[in-house]
Amino acid sequence: MKQLQKKMHLKKWALAIAFSFFIPILIMAMNYYRLGIYPTSDRTILASDAFGQLVNFYAGFNNLLHNEQSFFYTWSGSLGLNFVSLMSYYVNSLYSFLVIFFDNIHMPDAMYVILLMKIGSMGVSFCIFAYQTFRLPSWIKVAMSISYALMSFTVAYSIMIMWMDAMIYLPLILLGIHQLMDKKKFILLFTTYLLLFVTNYYMAFMVGIFSFLYFVTRSCTNWKQYKSSVIPYLITSFLAGGASMIIILPSIIDLKSNGEKTDVVKTFLTNDVGPWDFVVKSMPGVYDTSKYGSGPFIYIGLLPLLFVIFYFATNKISLKNKLLYGGLLIVLIASVYIQPLNLFWQGMHSPNMFLFRYSFLYSTLVLILAGFGLEKFEKKDLNTLVNSTFAVIGIFILAAIVSNKKRYGYLTQESLIITNILLVLYVFLAILKTKHLRYNWLVPVLFVICVCGEQFFNTQQIMAGINQEWGYTSRKKYTEAYKQIHPLVKEAQAKNKTFHRIENLDPVSRTDSFNYNYSGITLFSSVRNRHSSNYLDKLGYRSPATNLTIQYKNNTILMDDLFGVKYNLSKKDPEKYGFKKIASKGVYGLYENDDALPLGIQTDQGIYQKKNNDNQTALLNYLSGQNDPLFQFTGLKEVSRENMSIREEGDFTYFSEETNSNTARNITWEVNVPAKSQAYLTLDSRGSSGLAEGNVEVSVPNYKTSSELISNGINYNIGYYEKATTVKVNVKFMNSSIVRLLRPSVLILKTEKLDQAIKAIKQKEVIFDVKGNQAKTTINTKKEQVIFTTIPYDVGWNGKIDGKKVELKAVQNALISIKVPKGKHTIQLTYYPKGIKLGSLLFISCILIFGLYTYHYQKKKGI
Repeated sequence: MKQLQKKMHLKKWALAIAFSFFIPILIMAMNYYRLGIYPTSDRTILASDAFGQLVNFYAGFNNLLHNEQSFFYTWSGSLGLNFVSLMSYYVNSLYSFLVIFFDNIHMPDAMYVILLMKIGSMGVSFCIFAYQTFRLPSWIKVAMSISYALMSFTVAYSIMIMWMDAMIYLPLILLGIHQLMDKKKFILLFTTYLLLFVTNYYMAFMVGIFSFLYFVTRSCTNWKQYKSSVIPYLITSFLAGGASMIIILPSIIDLKSNGEKTDVVKTFLTNDVGPWDFVVKSMPGVYDTSKYGSGPFIYIGLLPLLFVIFYFATNKISLKNKLLYGGLLIVLIASVYIQPLNLFWQGMHSPNMFLFRYSFLYSTLVLILAGFGLEKFEKKDLNTLVNSTFAVIGIFILAAIVSNKKRYGYLTQESLIITNILLVLYVFLAILKTKHLRYNWLVPVLFVICVCGEQFFNTQQIMAGINQEWGYTSRKKYTEAYKQIHPLVKEAQAKNKTFHRIENLDPVSRTDSFNYNYSGITLFSSVRNRHSSNYLDKLGYRSPATNLTIQYKNNTILMDDLFGVKYNLSKKDPEKYGFKKIASKGVYGLYENDDALPLGIQTDQGIYQKKNNDNQTALLNYLSGQNDPLFQFTGLKEVSRENMSIREEGDFTYFSEETNSNTARNITWEVNVPAKSQAYLTLDSRGSSGLAEGNVEVSVPNYKTSSELISNGINYNIGYYEKATTVKVNVKFMNSSIVRLLRPSVLILKTEKLDQAIKAIKQKEVIFDVKGNQAKTTINTKKEQVIFTTIPYDVGWNGKIDGKKVELKAVQNALISIKVPKGKHTIQLTYYPKGIKLGSLLFISCILIFGLYTYHYQKKKGI
């Protein structure tokens, strides 16, 4: 009999796990299908950063799995970058290994599969937690698991796939805390903490703080019983944290050493939040924005909302527990409104959109407390439930009536009506459940169906909001370019085996280089080397403010030569001196630059003086040993303008819209370009105090370029001219009624002088053999030299000359240089993220110590 009962229990448990896994996946998949998204469909799940960053970082990870990328270092973005740190923020996950079954061209499908697997796993992890925590029927645990997996935070921020792992591990971590406190079992907590920490240190910080507060709160509910758990908890937590240092330590050192800083708290109250946020955002189908100005995404279901209220309303739960867990809820609510707390949860960094990234913790705690409330619910509590329900309905209706329509205009009549209908329906089903009817067994089924319907509606509405706000990208936008760019990159790499860089003048995104596995400059990433980015900004590659981006576009061919940009990909002739078309595929052409220099150049100690490296002209002149002027400025003569008024004030020129008509603002200038010159129109928006928004289009006969004013370089190419030419330049300003620029002019680069300088430098070039995280060369010098490189300086780089370790020195705290004595020498540069060796030692030792501690503790306690 016991054996039969055990089998039945296991069968129920297995079914509950299966439903908790597949139902959330099915709801997500059906809603994606409604939008025309499914494997191989014409649309993809790529929206916002999923398209601009993640798909390419996953492709870069796939390159690693196929031995095409070093584990330690990538040359793909911003000249070079710590790959361990990059992956630890964007990609690290057990689920990421699924990409190995996909080619990079099918990476959108890989991300679709990974996201659905993660969401299903969230349901499973909460189901495991619920089975071990609550004395409730299986159908309630399944309903709770579905609600957890499809909470608003999950769906609204599904774009940010790398955050989803935190929601998988959170219930298991809390279960691990329960097991440690109640059964003195430590393994689950140690394992889940470790997996969380090595998966995503950013979200791990939030979960780690919350789980500690949860442990303290639960300990205080029965201090006499639980005080003996404090030491085991701290030891288990610290050992898990110590073991995770294999990933976290190199990442922290990378952030700190490369210029990352915490934000300063400037206000006590959080800006742009409203008093009704927690009320309105508790309803299903409510989506405001995932950009700036959003409220926290806290919805997790109406049933959890009702029963968390019941938890605090019933007298069956001790006042002490209510105060303790209520206090934790209040801390999470207050964190939204109090800016120091808001910043603290997010690592003292103001988020770049996707606000209140810790709000899933509130939703999780609401669901857990609702579970404890459900445990205490009986037939005699129906009145309390009914009264609570109608109170909630009243509050929702009141919010819809009196709340600020400007802020809460996103609350639709449809959401309000469906919310209230569902609330009444849940109460009706609860009443039916207490009746002994013939078909009483159907009530749980109806409950689960209603929960699924509610979650389906919420998911549908949020996805519609994402689609309207960001737009789910078409597959064609990703694959069409891939089919053309990938073979051209492979052709360039086959043609040139030495280290070189490639840049795309018509990129799909700012992280393309990771996908196609070429060395580049452009980057958009929260993990970056801010020192090198700041210096590159000085040299003309735009990297404003916090250096989240660095843009190749709108710089001079001097920098192409100096930083080894050997190839350009472009849909049209780039009109750049020295670049010749060598191949094409579809609309893209591959253009080769014969003057691109290698990674290293011989120079002397003078390279460290600011006057010799503070701008591109000074740097090139010093490296070449020439002082002839490379650039000259020439004025512009206005020919005509349309719908534009111009006002000059000091060094600035204001370009304003004359009328509010749909007519674009155009101005045409005339400029005399000397023979053998590369010409650039300078449109410098730096220091424009917010008056540099919008786009600009610059065109000359046979060539046109356009870009965002604020995020790209200031030198707009208007072509190379073999003979002296009078050129008409047309400029069109768009998406802004007024633009303030430093007075525009034309920059003339004398190509004959540039040729002489490059020829002189080539006499001193140092060609490195680059493989993964190593760069090696042999050099023979007649005197002591300094090797200047275009490798970003990072504390992870180590240099050796003839096998002996030597000091590396940074130029402008940004680029590596190495002093080489007279004679023939072998130079080797090797990159290992600083801290990874110590982190590896901690990983092994902490796991061993934990094993010994667990064995000793259980033996001592006789467990």
